[in-house]
Amino acid sequence: MLDYELGVIGAGNMATAILRGVIETECLPKNAIVAYDPDAKREQLLALEFGILCAQSLNTPGSCPRVLLSVKPQVMDGVLEAIADKVSDETTVISIAAGITTEHIDRKLGGKGRIVRVMPNTPMLVGSGVSAIAGGPRATPDDVHWVQRLFAASGLTVVMDESMLDAVTGLSGSGPAYLFYLIEAMTEAGVREGIDREIAGMMATQTCIGACKLIGKTGKTPAELRRMVTTPGGTTEAAVNHLDEHKVRDSIAAAISAATERSRELGK
Repeated sequence: MLDYELGVIGAGNMATAILRGVIETECLPKNAIVAYDPDAKREQLLALEFGILCAQSLNTPGSCPRVLLSVKPQVMDGVLEAIADKVSDETTVISIAAGITTEHIDRKLGGKGRIVRVMPNTPMLVGSGVSAIAGGPRATPDDVHWVQRLFAASGLTVVMDESMLDAVTGLSGSGPAYLFYLIEAMTEAGVREGIDREIAGMMATQTCIGACKLIGKTGKTPAELRRMVTTPGGTTEAAVNHLDEHKVRDSIAAAISAATERSRELGK
């Protein structure tokens, strides 16, 4: 039997993003990875795109020294029960399921495995993700470092206490959707003002991309950059004043709190 370093259970978008980063950066060779998904079409896509082996059951990936659980929270318990007899005390178990605590995973695995929880986000698909990493029961600093290397292949990684991961879910895990929502709204506003929809969409999207790049390139804070483009009595000031009058900042904070609370609920 071939030896694999990493077993991946679940072949959705996040698993695809992680594997793309890992293979493109040569963090792991493709022949060190084996994957399983109950959807045969997803497995075929993984095999075709990355050239990795896909198993017919989760027994093989579940028996690897490191196991990445890339499944939805609603099916996590079933997966944990299925691999519990495959996991050893030395297995590093990595979960990216929102809201599922390492304590819960530990309980379902019968106190076996070294558990690490990660909260990534979808920009990993283009190598620009953000992943918060927290060590759980029995996880060593080396385990956390290995997981950090794995996710760093697809973007920024931050190691933090697990108690913060629900808030991370609300901030960066769900965060891309907030920006997409903003781009949708900007596009619709442009259309109402008479701009062609396709052009309005391109302009709104590129404006957000450019603004984010400006933060990264200049090292200035968003507040500093906003003040730089806000001329007293000008158009930007009129827009920002309107946003403040309608408490948009408070609404965004409340939305992130709602996502955070939902993450907590998923873990119960």
